[in-house]
Amino acid sequence: VPQGSSFLGRAGIVGLERAVDVLDMLGSSMSDLNAGHSFPSGIISRGNWISILAFEVANTIARGANLLQSLSEENILFLKKDVLNSEGVQKLVSTDIKELLSVAATDKREELNAFSREVIRFGDLCKEPQWHNLGRYFSKLEMNNSINKHRAEAETTMQELITLAQKTSELYHELNALDRFEQDYRQKLEEVSSLNLPRRGESLMILHDELKQQTKLVKSLKKKSLWFRTLEEIVEKLVDIVTFMHQAIFEAFGAGVASVQKTSTEDPQRLGVTGLALHYANVINQIDNIASQPAFVPANVRETLYHGLPTNVKKSLRSQLLSIDAEEKLTISDIKDEMEKTLYWLVPVAANTTRAHQDFGWVGEWANTGFEFQQNAAQNSRLTRLQTLYHADQQKTDAYILELVTWLHRLISLIKQREHSFKPQPVRSQTQKTITFQTKMHQFLPLNYGPKTQVIELSQEDRILLNKLNRRRLNPGISRSQEFPIGEKKGSRVWALSRSADNSPEGDLTPWSLDHQKTMIDAMDDLFYNF
Repeated sequence: VPQGSSFLGRAGIVGLERAVDVLDMLGSSMSDLNAGHSFPSGIISRGNWISILAFEVANTIARGANLLQSLSEENILFLKKDVLNSEGVQKLVSTDIKELLSVAATDKREELNAFSREVIRFGDLCKEPQWHNLGRYFSKLEMNNSINKHRAEAETTMQELITLAQKTSELYHELNALDRFEQDYRQKLEEVSSLNLPRRGESLMILHDELKQQTKLVKSLKKKSLWFRTLEEIVEKLVDIVTFMHQAIFEAFGAGVASVQKTSTEDPQRLGVTGLALHYANVINQIDNIASQPAFVPANVRETLYHGLPTNVKKSLRSQLLSIDAEEKLTISDIKDEMEKTLYWLVPVAANTTRAHQDFGWVGEWANTGFEFQQNAAQNSRLTRLQTLYHADQQKTDAYILELVTWLHRLISLIKQREHSFKPQPVRSQTQKTITFQTKMHQFLPLNYGPKTQVIELSQEDRILLNKLNRRRLNPGISRSQEFPIGEKKGSRVWALSRSADNSPEGDLTPWSLDHQKTMIDAMDDLFYNF
C-alpha cells in the first residue's frame, strides 16, 4: 500500500474519506456563465462569514483532500502496477491495460468534476462577482494545461484547509453538546419553577456553570474553524486546488487517456452502472461465510442465499448441477481448495465494494473515528472504483458465482452424507451375547480410522433386563415406537432406536448418482432445500 501524502499525515484530519459524497444530492444552482477567468491573488474582500455553511464546506474540503492524496506519485504508481494488474481487475474488468488506464482516468475526472461542482456552488454564494460562474474557468482548464501549479503549493494550501476542517468537525460535536446542556438547563428551570423552589439550588448552579463553559468552548472553536472565515477566502484556495488537480490528472494519465470518456463506464454490462455492485458483494460474502463453516448452516441462511442469487445464475444452476460427473470422487478438502482459488481474489473485491458504500457521512462523523488518519493515512485513503465491483462485467461475475454455488452445493451434500454415515447406531453381535454401541466420539473419526470399533459392553444385569424387554409382548397403551425389534437372522444387523425416528437401515448413499441429482433438482425449487 503506498504511503499517503505527507501533508495529510501532518494535518491529522480525522476520517476524511467518510465525508466525500454526501453533498452530491444538494445539486448546484448556477447562473449564466460570463466571460472572465482571471482571479487576483492576495486581495480578499470582506464578505459574509461562512457560518452554518461551514459544515458543507468542510465536506467539500474532505472530498478534495482524498482526491489530492489519490493523485500523489506513490498512489498513481500503486494504481498502475498493482491495481490494474490485480487478479480481480484482470478477470472481472479487462486484461487490456490501455482500457484500464482510460477507465481509471475517467474515474478521476468524475471525482474532480464532483469536487469542482461544489466549488462552483460556493463561488456563486460569494458577494464578490469575480468568484461567480467558475464553471467556465474550469472547463477551459480541460483544454489548456499551460497553467502550472506546483504540488508543494497545493499541499500547503490543502493542509491549511484540512486544519480548518478538523476544527469544524470538533465544532459540530460541541454544538450538539451545547444544545443538550441548554435543554437540560431549561428543563431544570421549569422543574424549579413548578415546585416554587429558589433558583439558586446547587444542581441548577452546576448546570448553569456547565452551560457557561460549553458556550465559551463553542465560541473558541468558531474562531478556529471555518465558521468565522469568508467564502471568498476559502473559495480562492479551493480554486487553486482544482487547478492543480487538472494538471495532476493530465500528468498521470496523458492527454488522450485523461480526457473525459463515456465508454466503458456507461456499459450496461457493468455492475456499478446497473446498480447491482453492492448486491453482488453481499452474495459473494454469503457464499464465503457458508463455505467457511459448511457443517453449521441454518436453513434460513441457505434460503437467503438462494433468493439473492442473480437471475442468470438461478437460470443456469439447474443444468449446471445436472452436468456434474457422477463418477468424479472428490473429498471435502478437494472441494474447499477449488473454491479457495476463486474466493482468494473475489472476496477482497466484494469487501472493498461494501466498504466503499459505507465510507461517507457528514462532517460530524469524523470525530468518531479518532486520529487514525494521522497514524496511517494510506490505509484510510478512498478506494478506487477498479478495486470494487463497480466496473466488473456482469456476465463474467455471474459465471464465477455460478461456479462457486455449484461447488458449495457439492460441499454441503458431501458433509451431510458424512454426518449421516456417522450417526451412532446400536449393533447386535452375531452371538447375541453382547450388544455393542458406537460411541459418540466415534462419529467424529475419519471413515478410514483403523479396523477396530470402539465399543461399550453391557453388564450381565443389563443384558438380562434387555432380554426380558425383548421377550415382552406389547401391551395396550404403550407406544409402538418403544418396541426394539430383533432380527430373526443371527447375522449382525442395525437396530432402530425408534420407529418414529430416522434411523432405518441406510441404502445406497452415493452422493452424485443420477437419481440423487434428480431428487435435488426437484427439491431445489422449494427454496433450495437440498442445497
